Amino acid sequence: MMSLAHSFAARLDRSGEAILPTLARLVFAGVLLMYFWASAATKLGPGLLGIVQPDAGAYIQIFPRGFEAVGYDVSQFGFYHWAVVVAGTVAEFILPALILLGLLTRFAALGMIGFIVVQSLTDIVGHSADAATIGTWFDRASDALIVDQRAFWVLALLILVLKGAGPLSLDRLMFRRPGD
Repeated sequence: MMSLAHSFAARLDRSGEAILPTLARLVFAGVLLMYFWASAATKLGPGLLGIVQPDAGAYIQIFPRGFEAVGYDVSQFGFYHWAVVVAGTVAEFILPALILLGLLTRFAALGMIGFIVVQSLTDIVGHSADAATIGTWFDRASDALIVDQRAFWVLALLILVLKGAGPLSLDRLMFRRPGD
């Protein structure tokens, strides 16, 4: 009986190497891809140069207290603020696309984890999220927008950091090692 259990577990382990990262990318695409792309789109300024001329709303989202302190006047912000907004907007478009394609997946997933940490801190500190929005672990509620939901986001991304993109990915096609 133990031999059968070990054999079954070994088969699950082998199949998990392919299934787990593929499902993590699928769940990411189904749940978060459009969320991040829609968020990035709200930061774009008008016209073809919208990516390098961000909308004022981008500054409100990323630097809420600082933007309020300067009277919501974008011209009061310097190069640093502009660069952070543009880099954040570009990251919100590119990192999810890389995960979707399975290209440089480990780095993209690590970047997304960093992005989610910064996003969460901005929500908590910059936007003064209330206790219900922040939530707590080990309580009966599982619907807090920050600690509950984003913990699952990070878990899915950690699977990609640790396991890679899986067999259905550009990473596998481009960086195939002998024996794969």
